Amino acid sequence: MSLSAAAPHRSYWLEEVLPGEEEFPSLIGDDRADVAIIGGGLVGLWTALRIKERDPACDVVVLEQDVCGGGASGRNGGFVMSWWPKLASLIRLCGRDDALALARVSEAVIGELGSYLEEHAIEAAFRRGGWLWTATSQAQMGAWLPVMRLCEELGVRPFVPLEGDEVARRTGSPRHLAGVLEPSVATVQPAALVRGLRRVASEQGVRIFERTHVRRLTRRRPPLLLTPGGRVRAEKVVIATNAWAANLPELHLALVVISSDIVLTEPIPERLREIGWSGGEAITDSQIMVDYYRTTRDGRIAFGKGGWGIALAGRVPASFDRHLGRARMVAGDLRRYYPALSDVRIVRDWGGPIDRSPDSLPLIGHLGGREHLIYGVGWSGNGVGPSVLAGKILAALALDADDEFSRLALVDRPPLRFPPEPVRFLGAHIVRQAIVRKERAENDGRPASWVDDQLAKLAPAGIEDKK
Repeated sequence: MSLSAAAPHRSYWLEEVLPGEEEFPSLIGDDRADVAIIGGGLVGLWTALRIKERDPACDVVVLEQDVCGGGASGRNGGFVMSWWPKLASLIRLCGRDDALALARVSEAVIGELGSYLEEHAIEAAFRRGGWLWTATSQAQMGAWLPVMRLCEELGVRPFVPLEGDEVARRTGSPRHLAGVLEPSVATVQPAALVRGLRRVASEQGVRIFERTHVRRLTRRRPPLLLTPGGRVRAEKVVIATNAWAANLPELHLALVVISSDIVLTEPIPERLREIGWSGGEAITDSQIMVDYYRTTRDGRIAFGKGGWGIALAGRVPASFDRHLGRARMVAGDLRRYYPALSDVRIVRDWGGPIDRSPDSLPLIGHLGGREHLIYGVGWSGNGVGPSVLAGKILAALALDADDEFSRLALVDRPPLRFPPEPVRFLGAHIVRQAIVRKERAENDGRPASWVDDQLAKLAPAGIEDKK
């Protein structure tokens, strides 16, 4: 196993919280642990915390190749979402009853996160303003209807239908033609969340090593983790490395790594109030290459887009941290949706990798069927909320518990597979270009070509099960 070193370009979120904080030391020399966790992001830290809750005597070590929050956990849009938009995919995975249970749990952990932050004095700007799933072109109209109908058939109503003028009012832009609201969704400052969990984990006895790149993981029991400065022998290993897990032979065909890029405006709280976007809503459109956007506590707009960049063979290039060309395209979508704010300055941009699974549901289980090697990856752009649940599942697996979490249908599910390289890389670029042409045509009010429409259907599922 080889994990590449992180590039120095930081997200605004991380730069906002890093000053004044000291790094944990790198691993030097030989060490031992009951459980070693590779990855100091949300999934890794939640897992460490849940293990200590279950068994305070368990010796847990976290190895982070950068600083905690330096990866996707500190670079994302800060949407704390449920799996209600993925209900159809969940049903295909595990049937209606289990799918409903998973969707309900995924919604419940949003409130649980808010309570945890309050209990542990973590200031992460948690705000439950809901999520607006919108259409910004005629082609996107009704993208949410199949999921809503499925929910109604099952007797649940997590989505609130809105009139078109209400959607335009709440988003602050008439470019939003229609949509629905999921009230349970929240937003956070994601890097502040990670750094807060880091503090609590350390206080509870978790040993954290930053700037500690795991160069190799042996498969035999007990596994050995080799780093530039030392090594750790552990009884159990939890792999929580997000996109970097695509380097593992056992998971290579189950993940594709794509970029997600965000631009951030200067503070404009008065302008936001003027246009009516003042409720703290998280918003997405219904494109395949989805735009996602939200406001911040100081009145900025963070506007992101997923899918422009595609990694070859699961390797995460430095350009995924920042790419000026992609940032300009993301800024173009922001200007298109909010022409009234065309004079507002964009002051920061950054990117990050997404580890997308074929159905955009996470992959959790035992690596190669080995009881002592556990993984939780494939968050597909929706990991902030589900990571709360992931920590409980991975902790149960690490402690060999036989309970409601270790028995969830997500655990050790047979993963769907992408094609091997170079077919995957070349095919992904062909599909991406078709999606770009299709969505540009639809945004201009023109029909997409039949070829582009058919190729776009080959794209893996997104954070919603669209029509």
